[in-house]
Amino acid sequence: MLSWALFFLIVAIIAALFGFGGIAGAAASIAQILFVLFLILFVVALLLGRRVIS
Repeated sequence: MLSWALFFLIVAIIAALFGFGGIAGAAASIAQILFVLFLILFVVALLLGRRVIS
């Protein structure tokens, strides 16, 4: 999931360089949503992993 967020971030940067503002904005929004989702799932996995081991 983090790789997809990085992919959309790169697409947004390239689209912004070529002047495609709408595509850049949409790709940046998708990248941001995926990154936040990754962080939430990462924290949940850390918390659940610690509970199982303890």
